[in-house]
Amino acid sequence: MTKTLVIALGGNAFIRKGEPGTSEYQWMNARIAAKQIVNLYSKDYNIVVTHGNGPQVGMILEWMEAMKTKHPPLTTDIATAMTQGWLGYMLMQAIGNELVSRGLERKVVSLVNQVIVDHNDPAFSNPTKYIGSYYNEEEAEELVREKGWVMKKDPRGGYRRVVPSPMPKHNMEHPVIKPLLERGYIVIASGGGGIPVIEKDGLLKGVEAVIDKDLASMILAISIKADGLVIATDVDGVYLNYGLPNAELISKIDVSKLRKLYEQGEFPPGSMGPKILACIRFVEATGKWAVIGSLEHLEDSVNGIKGTLVYT
Repeated sequence: MTKTLVIALGGNAFIRKGEPGTSEYQWMNARIAAKQIVNLYSKDYNIVVTHGNGPQVGMILEWMEAMKTKHPPLTTDIATAMTQGWLGYMLMQAIGNELVSRGLERKVVSLVNQVIVDHNDPAFSNPTKYIGSYYNEEEAEELVREKGWVMKKDPRGGYRRVVPSPMPKHNMEHPVIKPLLERGYIVIASGGGGIPVIEKDGLLKGVEAVIDKDLASMILAISIKADGLVIATDVDGVYLNYGLPNAELISKIDVSKLRKLYEQGEFPPGSMGPKILACIRFVEATGKWAVIGSLEHLEDSVNGIKGTLVYT
């Protein structure tokens, strides 16, 4: 029986640390990711690919702000939709070309994908996610008056806008994914965590927020009854005491032990925390497995040779 994997690509799938972020570099990195994905697809896995959009959505918001005297800036949900088209196109072409180069049929599709969040989520009363340009204090105060933005001092310097990062509840387009997988398609979905929307009386409305892509990938993986959740990042796995001389790689861990470590604050919310929580919730909800590992060793992570395996 063919097994289904949800593969969540990190920001390094398009722009790696220290790279300029030009289209040439993004294409190069998309092709690297495509090779890893098609390696697994050729082993008879059904594949759903999700991806981050942090650098790209930041670029779009900065472009909007720079051009505000000519064109009114759009909202963050629209900016996320734009990145889904942008990055979905790059992955779709790169994966399709890799399939053709191996003598396989070009069967890959990208979805513009909405994800429901709760309008009562506490995140809406405490925005924490930094986005967009840096401003001085006077500029920040003006934006608060003019647009009602919430501005906070960024530890990296200056003031920036912060928006809510609510918990994803439901992937709206997930019912179309299963039939596509059954027809042999690689499906790209939930880009950038999905376009955040709220639902009232059956109607949807976009909201000014961003959704964590790993938590959104977890929701999608549960919805389509995936056999495994693979979080591909720029490190080789999960470490205890990360960054310290006594750092220790966890090669595999029972989900109950991982939850205890998470609840003890071992994994900070600004780095590995959401990835850990996504794995915990997926494994607890499904009884399946999840793995965190590097993009370069994607197949080895799936096979349990590399990365950090989370199991029941």
